[in-house]
Amino acid sequence: MTVTSFGFSVLATEGAARRGQVRTAHGTIETPAFMPVGTAATVKGLTPEAVTETGAEILLGNTYHLMLRPGAERVERLGGLHRFMNWNKPILTDSGGFQVMSLAGLREMSEHGVVFRSHLDGTKFDLTPERSIEIQRCLDSDISMVLDECPPYPSSREAIETSLALSMRWAARSKAAFTQRPGYGLFGIVQGGVHADLRAQSAAALIDIGFDGYAVGGLAVGEGQEIMFEVLDGVVPHLPQDKPRYLMGVGTPADLVGGVARGIDMFDCVMPTRSGRTAQGFTRRGKVNLRNARHQDDPRPLDEVCRCPACQGYSRAYLHHLFRCEEMLGPILLTWHNLTYYQDLMNGMRSAIVAGAFTAFRADFQTQQALGDIPPLAKGQV
Repeated sequence: MTVTSFGFSVLATEGAARRGQVRTAHGTIETPAFMPVGTAATVKGLTPEAVTETGAEILLGNTYHLMLRPGAERVERLGGLHRFMNWNKPILTDSGGFQVMSLAGLREMSEHGVVFRSHLDGTKFDLTPERSIEIQRCLDSDISMVLDECPPYPSSREAIETSLALSMRWAARSKAAFTQRPGYGLFGIVQGGVHADLRAQSAAALIDIGFDGYAVGGLAVGEGQEIMFEVLDGVVPHLPQDKPRYLMGVGTPADLVGGVARGIDMFDCVMPTRSGRTAQGFTRRGKVNLRNARHQDDPRPLDEVCRCPACQGYSRAYLHHLFRCEEMLGPILLTWHNLTYYQDLMNGMRSAIVAGAFTAFRADFQTQQALGDIPPLAKGQV
C-alpha cells in the first residue's frame, strides 16, 4: 500500500504506555520502537540485511557527519540515503544539534546558526536551521529533526532560558524551511534542561508552531536516570496525544522500559552497538562482560533464549576468545546480539501493552535484571 501522508496511530494503551504505528514514505514503524544508530550511513559492524534480521524497522543517521562526508548533495545524486546504504526502510536524521554541544571547541554559535570546523580536517561549515533541513531533504530522511542547541548538564537556569529561546526560534525557521511531501515528517525538540516550567514552555511553543512529532532532547547528558524520569513525568503530559514522542539518545534497557511506561514511543542510542564492540552484552539478566576470565571455559550461549546468531551458534567461551584475540567477528556477533535483544525487548513491550499486561511485563523485567548473570560453571562441569 502506498503511503500518501505521514501519520501516527495509537492502537492500544496501558496507563501512559502506548502501542502505536508511525506511517512514513518508506514503511510503517511499530511503536514503541528502538532505532539503531547509523551515524555515517552504516550501523557499525553489521550489514543492512543483518540489521533487518534483528527486527529493526528504522535507523538513525546524522546530519553533521554526513554533511562532512560523503556530503549531502553527493548522497542526493546517488539516489538518496536509502539507496546509498541499501536500507529500504524508514530513516530518521538528527539535525546536528547534539554536535553543537559535543563539539563546542570547534564551533561558533549565533542567531544565524552554527559555524563548525570539521573534526576531520578543520574545514569550515555553516550549519543554519535552513541548511540542516536542506541537508536532511537531500538525504531523503523520512523523519527530519529541527536544528536546536542541546545545552550541557549542568547549566545555569539563565543559560538554559537563553538556549531555549534560541532553539524555539530555530525551530520556527526549521519548520518554514521544511518542504511538505507525502510520507515525510518533521519533529520539534523540547528543551528546557531539568526545569519543569521551561520544559512545559518549550512544549507549548513547539505545539504552537506545529510539528508531525515531538522529541524530548537534552537528556542522558549526565543527569542520571532518576532526574531523567522526573523530567519525563513533567513534560510528556504536555505533548499531543495524537503525535509520536521521541526520547533522544536513550538508552539502557531499563531506560527504555521506564520511558515506555511514561508514554515515550521512539528511542535511539549508540549503547547496544558501542557496547557490542567493547565485549559488553545485554541479556535478560543484565549486562555481561565477555572479557571476564569466568567465560573462557563456558560452553553455554550468552543467552539461551536469544534467537540471534551469536547465541544460536556460538559459546561464551568462543566469544571470550574472539575478544581476547581482538578478532573482528567478536564485535560483529555481539553487536548483532545486542540489537536483537533491544528489538525483542521493544516487541515484548508492544505485545504486553496490547494484552493489558505491561505492568506485569515491567515487574518481570526488573526482577530478571536484578538476578544478575547466570552463575559460572563449577570446575569440571559441562
